[in-house]
Amino acid sequence: MPTAELCTRSQFPDARRLIDAGATVALASDCNPGSSYTTSMPLAISLAVLNMKMTCDEAVWSATAGGAAALRRSDIGNLAVGSQADFTVLNSRSHIHLAYRPGVKLVDAVFVRGQLAAGSLR
Repeated sequence: MPTAELCTRSQFPDARRLIDAGATVALASDCNPGSSYTTSMPLAISLAVLNMKMTCDEAVWSATAGGAAALRRSDIGNLAVGSQADFTVLNSRSHIHLAYRPGVKLVDAVFVRGQLAAGSLR
């Protein structure tokens, strides 16, 4: 929950060391009024790359499949037949912009259970 470390000015965990040791890392926004009042997963991904020594691919995986693994769920966190089909469409050429363009609105549309829930597809 890198946004909590940002807001409380605490030391960021060394996710690189955890990943290299074989641990499954999950990223979350930790939205709560006490330590991190944000729901921004793009910000959490950016902080993980910039401060927790994760690659962009590892951070996106940890924010999706890693979170699902932490919950012991196989029907979320991936796009596969039989999965829930919650996903976002980015207005970007690459997912790496989530990490390297913090604060820029990159989420163009949000789908929940395969249905457009927010945004628009141009």
